[in-house]
Amino acid sequence: MTFIRTHLMITATLAVGCLVLILLGVGQGGAAQLLASVFAGCAAISRGAAMIRDMVHGRWGVDLLAVTAIVSTIVVGEYIASLIVVLMLSGGTALEKYASGRAQAELTALLNRAPQSAHREGRGGVLADIAVREVAVGDILLIRPAEVVPVDGRLLSTAASFDESAITGESLPVELGQGDGILSGSLNGPVAVQMEATATADDSQYSRIVALVQGAASSRAPVVRLADRYAVPFTLLSLVIAGVAWLLSGDALRFAEVLVVATPCPLLIAAPVAFLGGMSRSARNGIIVKSGGTLEQLAKVATVVFDKTGTLTQGRPTLEEVRVAANSRGFPNADELLVLAASAEQYSSHVLASSVVNAALNRGLSLTHAKEAVEHATDGVSALVGDHWVVVGKRSFVSQNTGLVPEPELTGGQLAVYVGADSRYLGALIMSDPLRENAVETLASLRDLGVAHTLMVTGDALSTAEHIAGQAGISQVRAGCRPADKVTIVRGVLQRPVMMVGDGINDAPVLAAADVGVAMGAKGSTAASESAHVVIMVDDLSKVASAVRIGKDTVRIAVQSIWIGILLSLGLMLFAAAGLIPAVAGALSQELVDLATIFNALRALKWGERSSARASARVHYSPPHQLVQK
Repeated sequence: MTFIRTHLMITATLAVGCLVLILLGVGQGGAAQLLASVFAGCAAISRGAAMIRDMVHGRWGVDLLAVTAIVSTIVVGEYIASLIVVLMLSGGTALEKYASGRAQAELTALLNRAPQSAHREGRGGVLADIAVREVAVGDILLIRPAEVVPVDGRLLSTAASFDESAITGESLPVELGQGDGILSGSLNGPVAVQMEATATADDSQYSRIVALVQGAASSRAPVVRLADRYAVPFTLLSLVIAGVAWLLSGDALRFAEVLVVATPCPLLIAAPVAFLGGMSRSARNGIIVKSGGTLEQLAKVATVVFDKTGTLTQGRPTLEEVRVAANSRGFPNADELLVLAASAEQYSSHVLASSVVNAALNRGLSLTHAKEAVEHATDGVSALVGDHWVVVGKRSFVSQNTGLVPEPELTGGQLAVYVGADSRYLGALIMSDPLRENAVETLASLRDLGVAHTLMVTGDALSTAEHIAGQAGISQVRAGCRPADKVTIVRGVLQRPVMMVGDGINDAPVLAAADVGVAMGAKGSTAASESAHVVIMVDDLSKVASAVRIGKDTVRIAVQSIWIGILLSLGLMLFAAAGLIPAVAGALSQELVDLATIFNALRALKWGERSSARASARVHYSPPHQLVQK
């Protein structure tokens, strides 16, 4: 029943076809012809009305050829052929709709993540839970640990740590002090804090991101169907051949015989079948392509824009180097310094602390339980580890406890965690969010596929962005970008189509605004995945190049299939023009053309599968490090 409701025209055509066969079986040929002709005529009128509306707006497509074929077969009495054309037309439309139907819930994840209530502090410190829309400027709010900030505000507590990755894309938490601004959509750290609302929910950063997604999604230009580009020339050529055959033979039947073999079925089904095959192939490779039109855009991508954190980089800080101070006099060595730092960091909730602890554990080092430990908000941690009073954290914090701390030489994208013990500076742990292992190969593959322009847009500082871009081989960098800036940059790119590759809620607007938005869905937010046209389901950047390759393969096969159908149809038309193919035989032979077109289009399902499998086998998935529970 679901099929009947969804594909009413296909069901009706099959039903009429069965009735026609029954009528022919009982010797009611006239009634069969009348039924088929009326039904096909109604289908032609319906399609013709839509065709005229498109023509008024300057769009000439495959419908012109379809309506011409249906009307011609009715006029010459080839009513069986007219039903076949209607069936193929309906089937092609259904395939196309299925291939190009995309999810409409782009804002669901954004709205679900947004808090629905806020904790407002009244007189006497009494808390009341109110709806977010009731928050007014000046209200004092309590943000509990791990809660999302409901509105933009100003921090009233002495210090706090917020994860702003959903807004800025930066993976490291932001340390804020009293009076600093807080962005709605940020995730509070492990300590409850007070804030003063400086904007209502509608005027806050998070709501603006939702509005950006809505505006960008509604501004997309429709993709022209691939077959439409060939429909008008093929129709005109078919009419010319049929007209010449009629003129030279003096027989109107010759005109009909040519048009019978000139049905538009190869054009109607070649591209949808190829696109369905390409989408299926993509899915098997961990790439979800949401529409056939997206595959066509992928094949033509001229510029790829990358986010940095979590896209080109791994999205989590790692230890690069342990630098022991020059005046340490042999204590500690690198491993001993890391053990001291990690043993103290066990008692810190900072994301860098977890990375330090994981680095020590990954090296097989044993940590020591501290006898005492104190976390200093936004600065670091101090702990009694064995017989040593250890301090770990910012340079200013460690220098207060150890005296002068030299500033280490850092390359772009690096940061230092300073370590001291017993009032003496011992060294620094050099941290970074490293480039993905296959980022360079992915950029090289994209260049080999004809993508001439690459660009990085990120919310990070320019020095960090330029360092990562240089490693990856990207020449153009835009740093310090907020979501609105990214949308503006992508819309301003001249070399189109533009593919945007991102991760996180902050990338949702620009993914929706790009010609092709690609979300790294394995790590990214659901909002980014819903806003994107393509979702990478495995944590593998090389799939971006694979998506472009599949798009190019699919479109090439679709075009080949269309040309196979056109050339075979032209050959049959020439034979029919010479009087060598009767109308009934022509209708049957046209179905052979359809089968040849379909079988060739189905190559998109398997094209390059072996090479893709070999490439995938060389990529080893590395799950994110497990954070140590505090």
